[in-house]
Amino acid sequence: MTTLDKHFEPASAEARLYSGWEQSGAFAAAPLGKAAPYSIMIPPPNVTGSLHVGHALTMTLQDIFVRYRRMQGRDVLWQPGTDHAGIATQMVVERLLDKEKTTRKALGRETFLSRVWQWKEESGGAITQQLRRLGASPDWARERFTMDEGLSVAVREVFVRLHEEGLIYQDKRLVNWDPALQTAISDLEVETRDVKGHLWHIRYPVEGGGEIVVATTRPETMLGDTAVAVHGENARYYGLVGKHVILPLTGRRIPIIADDYADPEKGTGAVKITPAHDFNDFEVGRRHGLATPSILDRQGRITLAELGEMPEFVRSLEGMERFAARKVIVAELERLEVLAETKPHPHAVPHGDRSGVPIEPLLTTQWYCNAGVLAQPAIAAVESGAIKFVPQQWENTFFAWMRDIQPWCISRQLWWGHRIPAWYGPDGAVYVARSEAQAQAQAGEGVVLTQDEDVLDTWFSSALWPFSTLGWPEQTPELAKYYPTDTLVTGFDIIFFWVARMMMMGLHFMGDVPFRTVYIHGLVRDEKGQKMSKSKGNVIDPLNLIEAYGTDALRYSVAAAAGQGRDVKLGAKIVENNRGFITKIWNAARFLEMNGVKPNPDFSPEAAQLPLSRWILVKANAAIRSATEALDAFRPNDYAQACYRFAWGDVCDWFIEFAKPGFAGADAAEIRDVAAYVLGVLLRLMHPLIPFVTEELWDHFGYGPQYSLINAPWPEPVGVYEPESARAEVQWVVDLISQVRTVRSEMNVPPSIKSPVLLQDAAAETLTRGAQWFEAISRMARASAFGPLTGEVPHGCAQAVLGEATIVLPLAEIIDLTAERARLAATRAKAAAELQKVEQKLANADFVSRAPEAILEEHRERKESFSAEVARLDAALQRIA
Repeated sequence: MTTLDKHFEPASAEARLYSGWEQSGAFAAAPLGKAAPYSIMIPPPNVTGSLHVGHALTMTLQDIFVRYRRMQGRDVLWQPGTDHAGIATQMVVERLLDKEKTTRKALGRETFLSRVWQWKEESGGAITQQLRRLGASPDWARERFTMDEGLSVAVREVFVRLHEEGLIYQDKRLVNWDPALQTAISDLEVETRDVKGHLWHIRYPVEGGGEIVVATTRPETMLGDTAVAVHGENARYYGLVGKHVILPLTGRRIPIIADDYADPEKGTGAVKITPAHDFNDFEVGRRHGLATPSILDRQGRITLAELGEMPEFVRSLEGMERFAARKVIVAELERLEVLAETKPHPHAVPHGDRSGVPIEPLLTTQWYCNAGVLAQPAIAAVESGAIKFVPQQWENTFFAWMRDIQPWCISRQLWWGHRIPAWYGPDGAVYVARSEAQAQAQAGEGVVLTQDEDVLDTWFSSALWPFSTLGWPEQTPELAKYYPTDTLVTGFDIIFFWVARMMMMGLHFMGDVPFRTVYIHGLVRDEKGQKMSKSKGNVIDPLNLIEAYGTDALRYSVAAAAGQGRDVKLGAKIVENNRGFITKIWNAARFLEMNGVKPNPDFSPEAAQLPLSRWILVKANAAIRSATEALDAFRPNDYAQACYRFAWGDVCDWFIEFAKPGFAGADAAEIRDVAAYVLGVLLRLMHPLIPFVTEELWDHFGYGPQYSLINAPWPEPVGVYEPESARAEVQWVVDLISQVRTVRSEMNVPPSIKSPVLLQDAAAETLTRGAQWFEAISRMARASAFGPLTGEVPHGCAQAVLGEATIVLPLAEIIDLTAERARLAATRAKAAAELQKVEQKLANADFVSRAPEAILEEHRERKESFSAEVARLDAALQRIA
């Protein structure tokens, strides 16, 4: 075979290896096969999307789990697909139309939708190609799109059934309304922005004398006020409840009501109630039976249609844009001398995340789903343990949301999406059906029907993903084998919007949970722990990292940092440093190849006799157990760490270094066989984590046919002859060399200078062992001699304890110990001063309460680092005799 290249070249290897896996059918599920299933549903990325760091994290973690289970012999279905992303996709195509100087309304619905489908076929789904760059291994032959016909059938079936059960209905309620996009949007599509606004204090005259002052950030909505609320126990307003105020500008008479919503300690203690334009006010209005006149239309302009006769000033506001109307209204309040005070008031304002405009709570008739009923089985499933959250604390977030769940607004005023399967007759009668023909049959022959213009919330079809992708409502082999799925891997931000809704729908229509475990990972932050944002300029493109350092380095970086309950720090420097791990493995494999190492199918690990062979086999067993336990417990960082310790520490730093002379000695055959076996274990163990470099080496060494590592069996511990004696012997040598290296490093002993290594109070067995391993000790610990120390420790020595003995390094003739003692003391004083500063900051309650979590985490890490440094320097000072 050709020898390994000097360097691993990800750019040339990755595409070739990925194509080999895909063409070999390695990703394919086998629904008719007998192997036990393991299934994961991909959180379907938006068809408009491109790979970002969040995808890099969640897809890497999923791929680690599915590659691991595949190697365990499970029949893996990792279900891929994309979401039609109603608003996002419609906006993309509308922007294209804008460049063509036309609009969707000019084209008409059917022509516009054909343009969206055209865009989807030509440009949509680029992210699925990018996921291949990441090494993701789902069953691409089963790729689904949320508007595939089969999934559309499922959507209509669910809508009709829920409507028949009374769980889908129409209602007039407040929604988040985007005046720019002209549609209701979900809470997830709302982002809160801090703005510099004002708080206007307005005098409302009380009928019969006196006044009550209300404070508002939105004076324009006062046109729709239907009450003023005060707390029933607020002494300031004793006797006013039940009276009326005259609403300034309009002259309308509205009541003063008592409601706990009015906080006596906040502002003036009196609040204006505008039920049609504020979510809290809407609930107050419901409790008190208040009228709900809307004073803004869907474009965010003043409308007086529901107010009746109004004074001339108010009539002049008709059709005025909301913020322009605000200025005019404030000026008029000043002129009328009813504006008591205006204060600067920074506050949070909800904006549409895509349009960027302030959203309006708007009272509209929409379709709703009774989430309160559907939530109960989902809550019970988590309470009973049928669904487990990892980490478990996310259950609390889930329960908090679900136990206070509101009706789910499922209609959107868009054209792109699943059109609501409801038709209207001329008399306004509604016919919900699976098809227009069925609706016509309900209405009767000759009745002219018009289909509802709205489409369903994107999350509605996504909620069906675990079973609609498997063929439901048909009873398919896939549905029978892979539902319920095993694991869902996702971020915490969509626990309510997606995870909970999948639970609701799965339990309601399948009678079982959609998944057994929900593994929640953190956010990806930059190297300093700050949230990534375009404004900060710290957004990282994972494709750039892949181009620069290779996919394996990126995958290792995100997995190694993905501790349960912790956010992931990622940056180019981190990935660049971790590329060194990939290089280390490659270089170790090259060294083994140059020394004649190749797989021996007749080798039996149980027959290994050399202490070094048995020791590395014991280490391999331990690494297998650690990696397996970590993956089973959803601890990817611990899995990555187990791989790192075994590969870099046990294999590269110790086994290969110890084995170097043996490749040319009498024991070369066994050392080569053990080295080949251990390399094979290492490649299998690390394959889910760093699939490309491991497959390249596996194929090159001939452990199996090309592209076969992906389906190679997960390693299992093997029997080892007298494992404890081998572990004790070699570990003693490792510990001795490590201690000597530490002392030499702390004392600034030049690497070129050797020194004696003496043991005080050592047992005869220990001295014999040291003599047997003197070649390695001499070479790796820079020892000029090894032997016992008799009598007292002479002046000018550095010491360290190992087992029953004390290691003594005579250094008086090599370095200036007085100068070294002074240097160490000065370094320790500096570290202690830094530690004190950090501790004082963390002890400052004001600092801890105000500082962002990322800054606090940085200070905690610095405290830990300085504490360790002080302890290390204390130990170094104590070693100098």
